[in-house]
Amino acid sequence: MSAVSASADAHDWDIDGDTLREECGVFGIYGHDDASAIVALGLHALQHRGQEAAGIVSYDDGVFHSERRQGLVGDNFSDRGTIERLAGRSAIGHVRYSTTGGTILRNVQPLFAELAGGGLSVAHNGNLTNALSIRRELVQDGAITQSTSDTEVILHLAARSRKPRIVERFIDALQRIEGAYAIVALTNKKLIGARDPMGIRPLVLGELDGRYILTSETCALDIIGARFIRDVENGEVIVISEEGIESIRFAEKRPMRPCIFEYIYFARPDSVVNGKSVYAVRKAIGRELAREAAPQADIVVPVPDSGVPAALGFAQEAGLPFEMGIIRNHYVGRTFIQPTQTVRELGVRMKHSANRAAIEGKRIVLVDDSLVRGTTSVKIVKMMRDAGAREVHFRIASPPITFPDFYGIDTPEREKLLAATHDLEGMRRYIGADSLAFLSIPGLYRAMGEDARDEACPQYTDHCFTGQYPTALTDLAIAGPKRLAMLAEAD
Repeated sequence: MSAVSASADAHDWDIDGDTLREECGVFGIYGHDDASAIVALGLHALQHRGQEAAGIVSYDDGVFHSERRQGLVGDNFSDRGTIERLAGRSAIGHVRYSTTGGTILRNVQPLFAELAGGGLSVAHNGNLTNALSIRRELVQDGAITQSTSDTEVILHLAARSRKPRIVERFIDALQRIEGAYAIVALTNKKLIGARDPMGIRPLVLGELDGRYILTSETCALDIIGARFIRDVENGEVIVISEEGIESIRFAEKRPMRPCIFEYIYFARPDSVVNGKSVYAVRKAIGRELAREAAPQADIVVPVPDSGVPAALGFAQEAGLPFEMGIIRNHYVGRTFIQPTQTVRELGVRMKHSANRAAIEGKRIVLVDDSLVRGTTSVKIVKMMRDAGAREVHFRIASPPITFPDFYGIDTPEREKLLAATHDLEGMRRYIGADSLAFLSIPGLYRAMGEDARDEACPQYTDHCFTGQYPTALTDLAIAGPKRLAMLAEAD
């Protein structure tokens, strides 16, 4: 029947098991009297980028202070005692969803090390595609590693650099690594930020009370009333100190290729990424999807929460009523893997339930942002039918995901991606919808404001749809996808 089995495994019955996941978010501020409290607030705004762990490192009068915890920011950094222990006028923070290394406390960032020139703490968003190769080289040369996070590789490379200044050592490390990253780092005198040479992962510069901030998204500036200054450029290092801001280019100038999934799924709708409103882009995506594949239907229903803006755009373009036909319970944590199939099915309903009054007897268009394994879509379609929907038409606000990611998005191996193993009709039968359609790649680029995709040099990192990876995949070439995943966990 299918390369993706319809039988239940741990992911099949977890509503969170069939979504794309980003690795993390970062935040740093320099020279503010309430540094750690501001970092905690910024991390609250970035919680959507990682819910498994959070950490803050501060610097105060010759001493670095660290608090790293598993769980949500609000559960760990809301009490006064914790913030008071993070003394100092400069601090960096991190929220994490693990794609490299397990969710254990020693992997929680920011990581810290004492270097010859002083302490260095690093927090990293993204994934290094040659971290495993460098780690093995370092270990063979006598290095002792404490985590399985690729972020530790950056600390080791900086420590081994022969450059005299920490900033120069940090840049030395950057010139050895490959992949996607946005980094904030803290020394005893400086806050440092860096964005990968392709600009795949986002990083922005802001200002509050005359003090500078580096963070993953503009929504983290908004929550504290800070002013957005600009995006950090691809291949740029920003150094913030008492002398002000210094910009250093560590990689040659080239066209930027930001991750297109920041617009489709990852970034918060109220963020502005590389000058584009995420909310406006998602509505435009919905409009393009309606132009391409609007069925005969009565209402449009978003799959909450990330499908909402696209569904709004779809409904407006198609001239159909927009209804909240699925209600999400925001007060439920990750679904526990329960011992029986019946109880596991009930666990899905803890997070999403059908609004029968809105959908009974209706021909509905379900709009979701993406389709990965397809297991969640199966549950959602069944939920709609059980609640009395007459027809269920599924519309996906992105092209089919046919290739895995290696830049910080937690995608399964290719054989577990539904669109890589099924044609369109096979996918429709698998999820049980009356019809199924995806946004086309040209439609996605039109929604992004482009006339067409530049095939020779694409404007965005879109390899999950096209297989065109923008950087070398050194570790993958050495180990292969399955072996790479095993080694990353074992190292």
